[in-house]
Amino acid sequence: MDLHNDQTLTVARLGTLIRRREISPLELTRFLIERIERLQPRLNAFITITGELALSQARKATEEISRGSYRGPLHGIPVSFKDLFDVRHVRTTAGSRILRNYRPGRNATVVDRLLESGCVILGKTNLHEFAFGATNVNPHYGPVLNPWDTGRISGGSSGGSAAAVAAGLCVASLGTDTGGSIRIPAAACGCVGLKPTYGLVPLAGVIPLAPSLDHVGPITRCVEDAAIILSAIACDGTGSGKARGKMLRGLRQGVEGLQIGIPRQYYFDRVRPDVRRVVLTAISCLQDAGAKLIEVDLPGMKETGELAAEITVAEAMAYHWKWLQTRAEDYGEDLRTRMLEKLEMSAVAYIRYQERRQAYAERLARTMDACDVLAAPTLPMPACLIQDTEVTLGTSRETVRNALLRLTRPANLAGLPAISVPCGFSSEGLPVGLQLIGRRLGESTLLRAAWSFERSTPWHTKFPPDSAGTEGFARAGAAPAGSAARRAPRHP
Repeated sequence: MDLHNDQTLTVARLGTLIRRREISPLELTRFLIERIERLQPRLNAFITITGELALSQARKATEEISRGSYRGPLHGIPVSFKDLFDVRHVRTTAGSRILRNYRPGRNATVVDRLLESGCVILGKTNLHEFAFGATNVNPHYGPVLNPWDTGRISGGSSGGSAAAVAAGLCVASLGTDTGGSIRIPAAACGCVGLKPTYGLVPLAGVIPLAPSLDHVGPITRCVEDAAIILSAIACDGTGSGKARGKMLRGLRQGVEGLQIGIPRQYYFDRVRPDVRRVVLTAISCLQDAGAKLIEVDLPGMKETGELAAEITVAEAMAYHWKWLQTRAEDYGEDLRTRMLEKLEMSAVAYIRYQERRQAYAERLARTMDACDVLAAPTLPMPACLIQDTEVTLGTSRETVRNALLRLTRPANLAGLPAISVPCGFSSEGLPVGLQLIGRRLGESTLLRAAWSFERSTPWHTKFPPDSAGTEGFARAGAAPAGSAARRAPRHP
């Protein structure tokens, strides 16, 4: 089996090979550790690499499978965790100087669930400091570099996880998403990122940013892999419960009869023309597959940026309060400045922001009554240069941070499930993400729509140059020769 083939490195494909004993978890883990050693200096995707632990777990998985004790599709699959997840006796830094020596005594709940499913832990991935940012430029551990162009950001805050998955350094990774931190780097690095419904996946043992907005979810190479991982962490932890069965059974039902909402407001405002064109062309693929496109109104979207920002910083300060008083100099400048500016926020102000948030969430839920899934861009532009602090979109300038978060924050405020899937390339040959947003606890339908789009297009099979140890897929804005051009749906 040629592990240098990018399309082999998925949970679904490798799980089948492992079950058939055509490859062992130990062989696979050794292969990935070698890749990490070779590509880590170029990408800086990891903070801690747990090579000895991974080999020990892989040997155990290999022995179990050889005895006929196969646990399911995740048994022997090497994964990574964003360095917010507690892993027993493994350093968990949160990308910070403050926690650089923290070694938890127990695992996060979701770590335990993946271990029970038989996963192998390759390491802890780099992130924006304390997950409080969207570029993954980390002042303490260095920036995560985009595997498509190492002069550009990976997106954050789960940038190390997305870069590692896109470059084939692990098969899948778990990240967190408070304002877009799974979907942003997934779109920037050209992989799949799923933020589940709020509360569907437990947060215990995950260092918080803003608990009322935090979500845990998978970053993977394809939609089926995201469904497999989500099933394991959201149900009984073995991947064999009713939730997994329902999610995977519905995956291949197609989109015939689904109502796909195209927002009239906000989501297509101030989006780069080439990104807008790619996303609208992607949406037309769903229409070609049998979905019905309908335009929907989304009132109140412009306030989502303020609401998410104010709630996030207020809840973050509750966690960081003791260190702000005693160790403020140990924070990076951007994070320290943002929190210190809000030290005087009152409880009354915070509660009023939460009341406005609830009203917004209720309006969005009513809009979702008219459609099964919303479709929009994940990001208004492709990954920017590391040194960029502002971008021009339309006729206005805005900070990179605001631009990256603008289209992903609304789903966090409403607690709705959302996924980013690769849907093409920008004029520079950088990945573009299609964002699909579902109804509360509508993961099955959301994944069904995402899988249908993925199967009708080539983009999930394209990975960065050298991601397979070979020349790989050269960056290109156009579809490969032979792929059919798609018509763009009408949009105001």
